[in-house]
Amino acid sequence: MLKSLSIENIAIIEKCNIDFSYGFNCLSGETGAGKSIIIDSINAVTGQRTSKELIRTGCSKAVVSALFCDVSTAAETALSELGVSLDEDRSLFVSRTITVDGKNTCKLNSVSVNVSALREIGSYLLNIHGQHDNQALLDPHNHCGYIDSYGDFEPILTSYKECYEELKRVRRKLKTLTSEFNDKERRLELLKFQINEIEAANIKIGELDELLKRRDEMRNFEKLSFGLNEVYDLLCGNDEQSGAETLTANVANSMQTLAKLSDSLKNISERLTSVSAELSDVCADVRTAVSDLRFDPLELETLEQRIDLLKALCKKYGGDETAVLEYYNNALTELDSIENSDKEIAILEQQSDALDEEICQKGSALTDARKRTAKEFSKKICDVLKYLEMPNVSFSVDFREGMYTVNGCDDVEFLISANLGETEKPLSKIASGGELSRTMLAIKSVLNDENGAATLIFDEIDTGISGKAADKVGRQLRSLSKNKQVICVTHLAQIASAADCHLLISKSEKNGATRTEVETIDGDKRISEIARIMSGGEMTENLYKTAKELIENHHGL
Repeated sequence: MLKSLSIENIAIIEKCNIDFSYGFNCLSGETGAGKSIIIDSINAVTGQRTSKELIRTGCSKAVVSALFCDVSTAAETALSELGVSLDEDRSLFVSRTITVDGKNTCKLNSVSVNVSALREIGSYLLNIHGQHDNQALLDPHNHCGYIDSYGDFEPILTSYKECYEELKRVRRKLKTLTSEFNDKERRLELLKFQINEIEAANIKIGELDELLKRRDEMRNFEKLSFGLNEVYDLLCGNDEQSGAETLTANVANSMQTLAKLSDSLKNISERLTSVSAELSDVCADVRTAVSDLRFDPLELETLEQRIDLLKALCKKYGGDETAVLEYYNNALTELDSIENSDKEIAILEQQSDALDEEICQKGSALTDARKRTAKEFSKKICDVLKYLEMPNVSFSVDFREGMYTVNGCDDVEFLISANLGETEKPLSKIASGGELSRTMLAIKSVLNDENGAATLIFDEIDTGISGKAADKVGRQLRSLSKNKQVICVTHLAQIASAADCHLLISKSEKNGATRTEVETIDGDKRISEIARIMSGGEMTENLYKTAKELIENHHGL
C-alpha cells in the first residue's frame, strides 16, 4: 500500500507530505486547490509520462517520492530482476526528480533505474482510475482485456499465443521465399555464371601478391641485369681486373703464411680464411642470379593478363582473394537454396496448413473459455450495478468472430440496458456519464483480485453521480477497501463521508505565491468539510447535523 507521498516544487505545491492509511482514503477540497496535482505527482513517481512543465515556477527541479509498505510478492520478483531488494518490513522507497532541462532521475530503494523500469514496478504497486479509463471503456477493443483479466484460462491463452507466433513465423518465411524466388530463373542464371567465372580463375590466396612481385622484377629487368653484372665483375673479376674474391683469397693465403711465424696472427688468419670462403659462396650465388636472370615478353604479357583478371574479380566480388572465395562459397549455398526452394516452400505450406487448423482449434477453445467467463463476469457486474442504484440494469458480453490476432479471434463488446423494457445496446452508445462511472467501478470491483495492485486510486469516479447512487458508490468503495487500499478524489459528501481517512486539500497565498497544503482531518473539522461539500456555501446547523449523520451512518457511530 501507499504509506506516504512527498511532493516538492510541483505546480503550486511548494512542499507537501501526505500520509495515507489502510482502507478507504478520500481527498477533497475546493476546485483548483490542487487535487489533480496530487494525482499527477502519483503518476510521476510511478513512471507515467510527465513533463518539465509540472515544475513550480522559478524552481530548477521537482522531486516526488513515495513510501510503499507490504509490497506484493509479484512486485518483489520484478524488483529483484532490477537488482532491487526490499527492506525487512517489505517497504519500498521510490523517488523521481525532474529537472528543467527535461532529465529524470529515478530510484528504487536508492538503486537508480530508468523511467520505463519505474513504470513497470509502478504497475505492481497501484492502479489509477481516471477520466481516460472511462473513455477506454467506451472502446470495444479494450473489452476483451477485461474478460481475460477476470478469467482463469491462462494456459489456454498461452498455448494459443505460442501457436499464433509459430504460424506468423512460418508465414513470414514462406512469404520471403516466395517473393525472393519469383525471379529465381534469372537469379539462378546469374549465380551459375558467377560461380563458373570464379571457378575458371582457379584463385589461390596470396597469388596476386606473388604475381605483382614477379611483374615488378620483369619491368626492372634492365636495371637488375646491369646491376648484377656490375656486382659480378667486382666480386668475381673480369679479363681486365681481378675481383674481390681473388683478392681476398690472396690476402688469406698471405696471412696463413705469416700466422705460421707468429701465433698472435692466427686469429686474423682464420677470420680472413672464413671471409674468403663466404665471399666465394656469395660469388657463386651471384653467378646463379646472373644466369637465372631472364626477360620473356610473352611471360610478362601472361602476367599482366593474370593480374588484370584477379584484380577484376577482387573488385567485382570483394577486396582480395579471400573475399572472392567467400563470395563463391556463399553463391554455392544460395544456388543450393534456390534449387531446393520448391521443396522448402512445399514443406512450409504443409506446416502453414497444419498450423491454420491448429490455430482454429485453439482459438475456438479460447472463445469457449471466454464465453463461459463472460457469463459469470456479466452476472457479477449486474449485481454491483444493481447495488449502485441501477436496479433494472442488464449487462452482457457480445461475441463476434473477427480476425485472428495474437489475442484470439474474438471481437468482444459490452452491451448494457439501464432501464426496464429497453434492449441491450453497446455501452458506448447509450451509457450516461454516471452510468459509465458506475460501470467502471463495478468492473474494478469484480476484477479486485489478490494478484493485482494493492492500491486503487479513483479520480472522477463520481462523475454524473448524485443522491442515493452516490451513497452506494461510497459504500462500494468502502467495501472494496476491505482487501485493497482505496484512494479517491471526490466532490461528493456521500463518498467522502464513507472514507476511513479524510485528507483536506487547501491553498493559500503568501508573499505573492500560491501554496497547496494537505492535512488529515477528523472530528468537527471533517464534519465541516462534509457540510461544505454539500452546500458549497454558508454553514448552517442543519447542514452540520446532516454531515455528522452521513459520517455516523457509514462508520456505525
